[in-house]
Amino acid sequence: MKKLKLAIAASLAIMTQAQPVHSQNQGNVNPFYQEYTTVHKTVPFSLVRNEHYMPAIERGIKLHNDEIDAIVNNPSAPTFENTIVALERSGADLNRVLNTFYPLLSADSDDELMEISLEVSKKLSAHSTGISLNQGLWKRIKEVYENKDSYKLLPEDSMLLTTTYDSFARNGANLQGEERERYSTLVSRLSELTTRFGQNVLKELNTYEIWLNADDLSGLPESSVEAASAAAKAKGREGEYLFTLQQPVYTAFLKYSKRPDLREKFYRLYNSRNTKGEYSNMQLMADIADTRRQIANLFGHDTYADYALEKTMAENKENVNSLLDQLAKAYIPAQQKEFAELTAFAKKKEGREVVLQPWDYSYYANLLKEEKFGYNEEELRPYFELNNVIDGVFGLATKLYGLTFTKNDAIEVYHADVNAYDVTDKDGSFLGVIYTDFFPRESKRPGAWMTAFREESIDADGKATRPHVTIVMNFTKPTPTKPSLLTPYEVSTFLHEFGHALHGLMASTVYSSLSGTNVYRDFVELPSQFNENYLKQKEFLDGFARHYQTGASIPAELVNKIVETSQFGAGYACLRQLSFGMTDMAWHTTTEPVKDPAKFETEAMARVNMFPVVDGCLFSPQFSHIFAGGYAAGYYSYKWAEVLDADAFEVFRQNGLFNREKADSFRENVLSRGGTEHPMTLYKRFRGQEPTIDALLRRDGILPQSLPSVKN
Repeated sequence: MKKLKLAIAASLAIMTQAQPVHSQNQGNVNPFYQEYTTVHKTVPFSLVRNEHYMPAIERGIKLHNDEIDAIVNNPSAPTFENTIVALERSGADLNRVLNTFYPLLSADSDDELMEISLEVSKKLSAHSTGISLNQGLWKRIKEVYENKDSYKLLPEDSMLLTTTYDSFARNGANLQGEERERYSTLVSRLSELTTRFGQNVLKELNTYEIWLNADDLSGLPESSVEAASAAAKAKGREGEYLFTLQQPVYTAFLKYSKRPDLREKFYRLYNSRNTKGEYSNMQLMADIADTRRQIANLFGHDTYADYALEKTMAENKENVNSLLDQLAKAYIPAQQKEFAELTAFAKKKEGREVVLQPWDYSYYANLLKEEKFGYNEEELRPYFELNNVIDGVFGLATKLYGLTFTKNDAIEVYHADVNAYDVTDKDGSFLGVIYTDFFPRESKRPGAWMTAFREESIDADGKATRPHVTIVMNFTKPTPTKPSLLTPYEVSTFLHEFGHALHGLMASTVYSSLSGTNVYRDFVELPSQFNENYLKQKEFLDGFARHYQTGASIPAELVNKIVETSQFGAGYACLRQLSFGMTDMAWHTTTEPVKDPAKFETEAMARVNMFPVVDGCLFSPQFSHIFAGGYAAGYYSYKWAEVLDADAFEVFRQNGLFNREKADSFRENVLSRGGTEHPMTLYKRFRGQEPTIDALLRRDGILPQSLPSVKN
């Protein structure tokens, strides 16, 4: 997943990276008030208390308003430097605290912090809206923009001017009278609704405890059984087995349990979350979608998708729907063939007719994969011990870009599970810091993401601020007898988030608002998904995949099985993603309030739905990507980026997996440039041509594997 964005409602793209603050906390001095004196000026987490956030945020808002007033009241005529750059570099004191608050709200939260976040969201919404509607500021920005040709700006300067102007225009600066008031009210409401949605998802997930006995564990791998036993023992109930709905637990249960009744139980519990009771999101998601629609209406758009897609590679909903349609047509026949084979296999296995249910797919697909390819994912786990995987994933960046990662225990971390590393470039220069946070806990939301405690920038004196990024996941935890042993899927997740991290770490831009992952959302997944391709490459796996007990390298036959099975279930996987993207587009192309969310979701995904509808089960109420994150009318981005990443990876398939010349080009034209130019311009500069879906279809076995000539 793309990096977690700061949750400022309708936030302006001009709120920049915080300047560092100090770690010497005499008494109870707020650590956010002064410069850090820590290693690399990293966040002194040990000094940060919940009670520090609100005063620091209120102080930051005041100081930011003072900076805005100084720009507005500057007696000199508006220029690029005294207005656009001054605005870009304002808000440092506020962003300093927010760049800690929001990452920890997702990775290491508690009830108190969640309550604080509700108040924070209100204050930030009002603050952000106040800036976007500041007519004096808008007048100066508009004047600079209208006279841009006279400034002879560099490309990055020109992009900053354009994004600043667009940000204000799209956040209500041109609205007048009642429309301005209406906009302000809607933005504040949206901020509160999305915050509550995300909190409900986390809170309800943590309520589930499923207690099983030894008789209920048939088919489950030893790692799952041992983890459940340890969890029960920690609760004082030795001899029982405690399961939760955390992602690795849930996924393993549906894949391996021989008990269809329990698979169904787990499925219904997982997919009925947030549909009723105290943490219901049913009305919230309808309200969120409609509030967004009303905001779009103020800007002359019929739907939110029309508004949101203006500043994307896709540009409009017609292009998005065209992509989804192309992929559906290409993959539906493959999915139908897969399901016919799987249904026949299940019938043979059970000795009766079987109608595949959603809780059956993973189970039978895994058994079929074993039968066809001799593939057993649990057989692979011993070769993916987490520390070895870290070496392999970090080593990929070494082979491609010459980077070095060195664990630095002098850097403070926010939880005992977290590690921090110095990252140095191929010339030995300091590139940044990366934090790794791998295991589930009650204080962490589900899923995986990358974010930053500090983003890269270069100040007016040419001094570089290097980034501090973090990658957060929910991997299988170690047990008393085994280290953390990952599945190939978990390794792929690591590679994905690490790709985002490299995008942040290798940034080389002047302005933080254009740095790293601050790009169009349908471009931001390219670096992450590009990395995932390496899991299917024997040359990569041979470099780190070793048995955690014997040290033996992963056998060639197991590597071949990963490669051979990489196309297995490609039709199912694609249609599943398309169902999410189509549902997202449906929610954000509404022209009136949704009255029946369950019926609405069913109809939205009907074209690509692969199973009978299960009453009471929905995914929209947990769909944080679009209702609490930055992917509203944007979930298609994952498929859009798949087209890009498959197309880009063909360069390396043809020229060498670790070809330094091509890697340098990818770094120079994609990873380092952030949002300083239009993403298609950057991509074509690397690739030599616009992408097509052909490479993706070849990768998934829909088209023959022959490689075309590469133009670059």
